[in-house]
Amino acid sequence: MTAARGFTASVSIYALLHFVTYFFEAELLIFLLSITGIATLLFAGLLLPFNKFQLQFFLIAAALLVLLFTSDSLWNDLLEGMRLMRSLIGLLLVVPMISWVLREEPYIEEIMSAAHNLLNQSQKFYFGLMAMTQVITHFLLFGSVPMMYRFIDTFLHEHNDEAWENFKGTAILRSFALSTMWVISIPSFVFAVEALGSELWKSMLLGFTFAFAGTLLAVLFSRVQEKKYHADFSATLQREIDEAMKNSRNDRPWNRDTIEFIVLFASLFGTIFLVHEWTGLEFLLTIPLVIIGWTFLYFLIKGRLNHFAENTRVYFSEGIPRQGRQFSILLAAGLLILALNQSGAGVYVIGWMNSLTNVVPVLNILFLLPFIMIALGFVGLGPLAVIVLVTGILQDVALPYPPELVVLSITSGSVISIILSPVVMPLIILSSINGLSGVQNGIRFNLAYAAAFYLLVQVFIQAAVLFSG
Repeated sequence: MTAARGFTASVSIYALLHFVTYFFEAELLIFLLSITGIATLLFAGLLLPFNKFQLQFFLIAAALLVLLFTSDSLWNDLLEGMRLMRSLIGLLLVVPMISWVLREEPYIEEIMSAAHNLLNQSQKFYFGLMAMTQVITHFLLFGSVPMMYRFIDTFLHEHNDEAWENFKGTAILRSFALSTMWVISIPSFVFAVEALGSELWKSMLLGFTFAFAGTLLAVLFSRVQEKKYHADFSATLQREIDEAMKNSRNDRPWNRDTIEFIVLFASLFGTIFLVHEWTGLEFLLTIPLVIIGWTFLYFLIKGRLNHFAENTRVYFSEGIPRQGRQFSILLAAGLLILALNQSGAGVYVIGWMNSLTNVVPVLNILFLLPFIMIALGFVGLGPLAVIVLVTGILQDVALPYPPELVVLSITSGSVISIILSPVVMPLIILSSINGLSGVQNGIRFNLAYAAAFYLLVQVFIQAAVLFSG
């Protein structure tokens, strides 16, 4: 209990100091920011069992070992390393507030109810489920995986054989993975864009294009699987949707909840872009500040400030301690990134890749980057930590490619890592819910799709490199 309270206090103060020092920089406050970062790591070490802290321990040990041989001032570099992930931690601490809004009304149920005529065939339903999951990911991040699965399972709970679990699980997992290529509230995507100097709208457009193409590809694979299992999902879905329609609280095609959700979605993400344009603030700062104001305004307009207060209390007492592993990994990764950049490791990595591409002329770095993301995912690093590490190293290296292509290459590797690796959080969560093994939900169900998606993205990237060169 003491460790949880200490962790909550230290990471909350860390985030608060991050926002304050962005506008009112003061040497003492900057120092306190670093100290609270160290305290956050220490409390996380006490809060988490060792098997959930061993990755952080390894990252910290590796960073300190590198700094021991390369640093002129180990203490000063330690303090600087604690500040490297400040923007990302500030964002991660605030983003879960969006989910408070989503839980206030049955938005998802009513949207699916309103769109029932468009979902009466298995491929249409699969496409709609993937599209809705990507929209909900804006609000819930990887929390969309369990939420969407439980929602779908409420009216498909009697259909849980392998064929149906393949249908449900692949739709939700693939769509969440694809959302990491373009959803602005996904911290890994925004960090990659900021770190590599890409233009956000270009990266979002490219990411959305391939997320859409990946969704169509997933629908095609779903059709193949349906034939393989000799199943007729359409008849069952039509019957279950008709039954679910009887419980809807709206009987008009465009019901109030659907319209309200569209307004909420547009107001949140439209405001983020407007504030960024008006103020010039970086997106990693704009997003959390807008979310705080938008969430409070929602509960104020609804006349439910007591719900806002209760959500805040629960989040500080229970929600933040549950993110101990995520925050501590980021702080440890930030320290390692500082150490590696200071040692010139990024230059060596790029040099090694260039030497490999010289041996095999058809290869280039953009062809290889996804495999680094996949490999790191299979050793237990989640998509956020992987992108932080890779882009943190690459940001100090001049690459002869448009940054938007580099972002696309990295995020495509992240997509494949999420749908294949049985040791990353989204796949672990899915397996804990549907009872299938991580290998079955991941490699067995998605390997062929992952290979096809990799080829799809690489054909575009290599063609763009060829024509731009």
